[in-house]
Formats: sequence, structure tokens, C-alpha cells
Amino acid sequence: MHPIDLSIFIIYVIGLLAFGYFFFQRNKGGDDYYVGGRNMNSFHIGLSVVATDVGGGFSIGLGGLGFVMGLSGSWMLFTGLIGAWLAAVFLIPKVKQNPAFDNAYTFPQIFGHYYSANVAFVAAIISAIGYAGFTSSQMLAGAKLASGTFADLELQTALYIMGVVAVVYTVMGGLKAVIYTDTIQWTLLMFGLIFVGVPIAYIEIGGMEAIRATVDPAMLTLTNIGWQDLVYWAVTIVPIWFVGMTLYQRIYACRDEKTAKKAWYVAGLFEWPVMAFLGVLLGLFARVAADQGMFAYLGAADISATDPETGLPMLLRTVLPVGFLGIMMAAYFSAILSTADSCLMASSGNVVTDLIGRFKEFNSDSSRFVRLSQITTLIIGTFALLLASTMENVLDLMLDSYAFMVSGLFVPVIGALYWSRSTPAGAMAAMILGGSTTITLRYSGIELPYDLDPNVFGITMSAIAFICVSLLTKQQKN
Repeated sequence: MHPIDLSIFIIYVIGLLAFGYFFFQRNKGGDDYYVGGRNMNSFHIGLSVVATDVGGGFSIGLGGLGFVMGLSGSWMLFTGLIGAWLAAVFLIPKVKQNPAFDNAYTFPQIFGHYYSANVAFVAAIISAIGYAGFTSSQMLAGAKLASGTFADLELQTALYIMGVVAVVYTVMGGLKAVIYTDTIQWTLLMFGLIFVGVPIAYIEIGGMEAIRATVDPAMLTLTNIGWQDLVYWAVTIVPIWFVGMTLYQRIYACRDEKTAKKAWYVAGLFEWPVMAFLGVLLGLFARVAADQGMFAYLGAADISATDPETGLPMLLRTVLPVGFLGIMMAAYFSAILSTADSCLMASSGNVVTDLIGRFKEFNSDSSRFVRLSQITTLIIGTFALLLASTMENVLDLMLDSYAFMVSGLFVPVIGALYWSRSTPAGAMAAMILGGSTTITLRYSGIELPYDLDPNVFGITMSAIAFICVSLLTKQQKN
């Protein structure tokens, strides 16, 4: 990387850490650290939601999908649009109109209200583990981006550099810093993609004529996809909008119901079609460049041996002129950080509020509570970094983390909000059987009918257990 590009990127990182330190000095209590003071507007929240949900992991993952399947990979984020709008209609009113959640910090507190403290405790464990895994996926995405762009930078070295920056920034800043910087970071990414990445890459690979002459025509359609993939994305991504701790934190951070719903509608449109097509387009361009031999100088002459998720970083490194590469690196890293910091905050909130808070009462308005939260965030961030060092595929790690949470938590939260016959015992059975079914099937090697994803069977088992046990048990709550 040219010194100019490197300087731009370093200045960006220093500025980011300085912003985190600014809020480090101003976080006075739990409302500031975990829910941004509960008075955020729809613009900041909407961009923060989409930055958190799409972020760098999906940016790199979408590039990988575009590299392999072309434009049809955009359907993955169509499920994000559906999930966001469904949550705006069916979830947000239930949360914002209930005064029981006026002082809530976490998603499991929903379960504590509707079910019992024990159910909330188990939900917190599932959520904390799932978001720790999701944080790992973002760190790995940043490492792949850096190692694919910086010459002679090993993946593990890049991982530790990116991971340390993400953890330190998040520990200092809290959610308010996260939301404000998400707005800046997402704007930076959009401008970088629309005005720098896409047009320059399109010109450098030879335009539409070269694209049509190089790749399989199916990659230029929206039908180059199996129905199993659509089902997999739908059952994994749509439900996360109802169980995602990062999303509940932002619902709580909104000043009222109208603000929250508007933010969710905006976020859905930014997911699909905006980010969906920008991401897969750059992945498709990377595939064209790879087929043309443009990456041979990087040792990637054999396309079959090339990791699809490294195609996008190699494309940026190859086609962007001096100065622009540094801008795009900052843009993509900002997207990665916008998701990593939010997921890390979510996992930390679960541990401090729902797990530690169950055994020891804290004054959430005290500086001591903030310090405990920061220490917990640091510990979880370190664990996430170590987990990322053992993984290879960003999208798999992200979707596995999603599936772990969704298969256990989705059915009980829908039951809590919309089925008066639901019981704590039913919720507990649904969480345990749903999550364990998905994990067991995913790693057992068992061949599943129609090549469906294990999460389909996990959610089904969760629903069966929830309904049957709820009908057989009392509704009394602890």
C-alpha cells in the first residue's frame, strides 16, 4: 500500500479512537453506555441499524456471494428488508407502548417480564454467546480486508490489529459513540462504494462488454439461486429482527414509537436494494477481474483455489489509484467496526445486566456500573478475538451465530407478544430444544432432507416444544 493510502487509514483509526475517548469521559451511567440516553432520532438510529446489521461482515460476505453466484446473491439482504419492516409493524409497538420496558437495557428483559427470571437468564446466555460469535465474524472480516489489501500482512496479524482497535474503541465509547459514529461510517461507506469503488472497478475491468464476455450469463440474473438458499436466509435473517439484542438496544434508544418505526423502515430500504446490489456488484467485478488474470501478481491465478471472500479486497488493491484505496479501506473498516462494536455492546449488556445483575444489584446510574460494563466488554472482546483466530469463513461464522440465537429465541418471543397461553416452561423448552437441535444437526454431519439448513429443523422443534409444553403447564410466572 502506498504511504498516502496508509496515512489516510491511520488518521482515520486515530480519529476513531479519539471519538471513543471523547464519550469515555462523558458516559455517566447505564442509560448513556447501553441505550444512548434514550433520546436518539430516527436518522441516527436508522443508519446505525443498517450499519450494524449489514456492516463489514455482510459487506465482505456479499462480495463473496457476488464472486460465486453473481447478482442473485442480493436476495440474502432482501430478507433483511422483510425482517426490518415486519419488526416495525409487529414488534416495535409492543415494546414502545409497554411502560414495563421504559427503563430496559436488554432483549432478555422482555422474557423476564412475560415469562420468568429463569427464562430471561437462559435467553441472556444464548444471546451473549451468539453475539460474541458475531463479533468474531466482524473481526475476521476486517482481517481479511486488511490482509487482502496490505502487501505482506498475514491474516492473523491483521486480525489482532483490527480486533484490538475494535475492542478498545468499544470499551471506551459505549452505545452513544457507536450510534453517532455509525452514521458517519455508513455515510462514508455509501459514498465510497457509489462514487469510488463501483465506478472505478467497472472501468478497470472493461465495462459491461467485458463482464458479459467473461462470466457465466447466469451470474447476471436474479435466478441463479436454489430455493434452499432462500429458505436458509429467510429462517436465519428475518427472525433476527425479533431477537437481536443490538436492535432492542436501539429501540430503547429511540425517543418514541414513531421514531423507532421510521428508523426501521429506512434501515430496510438501505439493506435492499441499496447495499445488497452494491455488495454483490463489487463481488461480481472481482470475479471478472480474477477470470481476466488481474490477481495473478498476488498469487491468485487459480480461481478455484481463491477464497471468494478475498476477491473484493484484492479488487480494491488492484484497481484503485493512490489515495482512493486509503479512503475505501477506511470506508470498509468503518462498516466492519460499526457491526463489531454493536455486537460487542450487545454481548456485554447481556452479561452485565442479565447475568451478573441477577446475583448482584447495581445502581445503573453510577460510574461503578459503567466501569464494570467496560471491563466486561474488554473480556468478551478478547474472547471474540481468540475465537476469530480459529475461524476461516466470515459468512459461515455470522450465519452460525444468527442460527444459534434464532432457533432458540424466535418462537418464545413471538409467543410472549402474541399468544396468551404461552408459559415459562414452554419458553424454556423451546430455547433449549430449538438451539440444541440446530447445533447438533449442524455439526453432526447428518444428511438433511432436501438439503435444508439445520436452522429450519431447530425452529420447527422449538415451535413444537413451545406449543406442547405451554399447553401442558401453568402460566404462573416467577
